[in-house]
Amino acid sequence: MPGVQLVLRSSRVVTPEGTRAASVSVADGRIVSVGPRDMPVPDGARLVDAGDDAVLPGLVDTHVHVNDPGRSEWEGFTTATRAAAAGGITTLIDMPLNSLPPTTTVAHLRTKQESARGQAHIDTGFWGGAIPGNVADLRPLHDAGVFGFKCFLSPSGVEEFPELGPAGLESALAEIAGFGGLLIVHAEDPAHLTAAPQKGGPAYADFLASRPRAAENDAIGRLIALARKLDARVHVLHLSSADALPAIAQARREGVALTVETCPHFLTLSAEEVPDGATEFKCCPPIRERANQDALWQGLAEGVLDCVVSDHSPCTAELKDGDFGTAWGGISSLQLGLPAMWTAARARGHSLDDVVRWMSSGPARLAGLGGRKGAIAPGHDADFAVLAPEETFTVDPARLHHRNPVTAYAGRTLHGVVRATWLRGERIAEAGDAGRPLRQTGRLIERPTG
Repeated sequence: MPGVQLVLRSSRVVTPEGTRAASVSVADGRIVSVGPRDMPVPDGARLVDAGDDAVLPGLVDTHVHVNDPGRSEWEGFTTATRAAAAGGITTLIDMPLNSLPPTTTVAHLRTKQESARGQAHIDTGFWGGAIPGNVADLRPLHDAGVFGFKCFLSPSGVEEFPELGPAGLESALAEIAGFGGLLIVHAEDPAHLTAAPQKGGPAYADFLASRPRAAENDAIGRLIALARKLDARVHVLHLSSADALPAIAQARREGVALTVETCPHFLTLSAEEVPDGATEFKCCPPIRERANQDALWQGLAEGVLDCVVSDHSPCTAELKDGDFGTAWGGISSLQLGLPAMWTAARARGHSLDDVVRWMSSGPARLAGLGGRKGAIAPGHDADFAVLAPEETFTVDPARLHHRNPVTAYAGRTLHGVVRATWLRGERIAEAGDAGRPLRQTGRLIERPTG
């Protein structure tokens, strides 16, 4: 194989056909072959033997709030992508809100791209935003390369990104369907939220009661009906209510173009274990009870849920003030998603093949990147995460690469140490390199066309 520059081999390479001993050959940043582990190394190629560590395709995280520019004290492209690289993530797509300006026009997209340029350790793309009054901006954003459009059905938490009412939602979705785009939706019904008790204070039970499952269930039901009516593609973000799974499965059987994600915190943390005042656990929709978590895992196993992504939504420590009514709602987990998921998955009898399907190939397919990302297969980018699945570590927030040392996983012992991360055949992160810069080799990517 002329031109091969790297051969990465292991006794456990996770491929689309299953986990097996293999050697992966790389040329010009792409995988050119996946052969037997003992295959000859071409002249001039570098051999890296990972031993018994597992080689996974680099993770793809399609739900990340970088917040840069404008709220870069919460997070920035350098710190977010550095944390991602340290956690085995090689591609992320940035959400359109919590930065200033939000990504709701082409001009705002260009501002976001300029902030990211030269700072990214991993490949980075962008979602656009659908807000009241910007229907005319949606097609230009699509043509400029955003991967789709995010909207809220209830208040977003920041005034510059208002929610869409019923008429605005239908107008935006009709426009997006007209050019074959994707709408991704924070689906909570505002009427249910308004009717729910809003006590505030340190009690997690009170916060949980303020975001009832019915808010998700009803909002998803209306989305299904509208997607069916308009023949539109819709993706439900961060599903936390397992009650919605039957309606989702039925809509799929009927041919509705509906996909759904959930997040590591809904699958690994439960309401019963959240201490009062521990607002690092606050997110919207909320972390629910263990029985609900069990049902979400069942939905994953049955394929009703398409992918697992972080919804990394960080803030400064001061904004996690101990009052669930006023604290910022978001879980910081970008660096920890893979070990958190693997810890829970292995305990439930799942394999690394399952984790790769949920956290790499599934999100890549959602973003239209399935031909380039999310698989160790010829023609794909040579993006890898090398994982020691049996090793454990205890989460120390001070050792994370996130800008602010706040995480709901603090003090937890997790299985799965990320030994190294590779982007297009270059090693960009290694275990133990905290405290020194990782390689900033990421590219700004756009939605594939054609």
